[in-house]
Amino acid sequence: MSLGQDLAPHLPFLRRYARALTGTQQHGDAYVRATLEAIIAAPGDFPRDVDVRLGLYRTFQQIWSSTNDSDRSDADPTDAAGIADQRLSLITPRSRQALLLSQLEGFTPEDTAYLMETDGAEVDALVKEAIEEIERQTRAEVLIIEDEPIIAMDLETIVRDLGHSVTSVAVTRDEAVAQALSHRPGLVLADIQLADDSSGIDAVKDILAEFSVPVIFITAFPERLLTGERPEPTFLITKPFQRSTVKAAIAQALFFDSQTIPA
Repeated sequence: MSLGQDLAPHLPFLRRYARALTGTQQHGDAYVRATLEAIIAAPGDFPRDVDVRLGLYRTFQQIWSSTNDSDRSDADPTDAAGIADQRLSLITPRSRQALLLSQLEGFTPEDTAYLMETDGAEVDALVKEAIEEIERQTRAEVLIIEDEPIIAMDLETIVRDLGHSVTSVAVTRDEAVAQALSHRPGLVLADIQLADDSSGIDAVKDILAEFSVPVIFITAFPERLLTGERPEPTFLITKPFQRSTVKAAIAQALFFDSQTIPA
């Protein structure tokens, strides 16, 4: 099997990580393309002594580290990029990377240490730092769109544990839109398939047509929404999920949201 065939199953999840790290599909997918271009240009440099997924993410990390400059002093605070830069000055990029690699992507501390070229002890410290910093920065009211009662209750508990509040739990597209218009949320957690066979994606489209709000999609089939071929979610969680994964995604989604920037 060729290297390209080996890499293909892992690309959707690299897109998920890249989008969460950069805050947009556009910028995240651009970093993924740059990673693939680097591999194609120098296949002999691809790490062969580790699992192919580790090698792919390691190459991405090297591209990210070589091109990312988070210490811009000329950031415009009125646009999303400026807001992101302000926040990046408050929490180190390495902390955010450690949080996403371990909590969103599910790498072990040892693998995360390999990807970040550090050790397990520093990874643990970086993750702790990231969670503490982001929890202090952001608070929001959250709309949950989920038709499975147990999952909805679990999400509600996670949201409240992070210090946020829940505006409501909707189980259909129409209910979700009505609840969002009745009590405007600062964040939406949306399942894909809803109780009446309606779509959480359609519900979110209806909501975004009325106002801007960060959205995290929850699905058992993430690869279907991470192709890079069309407008797709920036933040996405795979079912079944770990609580730490949801917390990391919520923190990162709010991190880039202009509505929740601290005064």
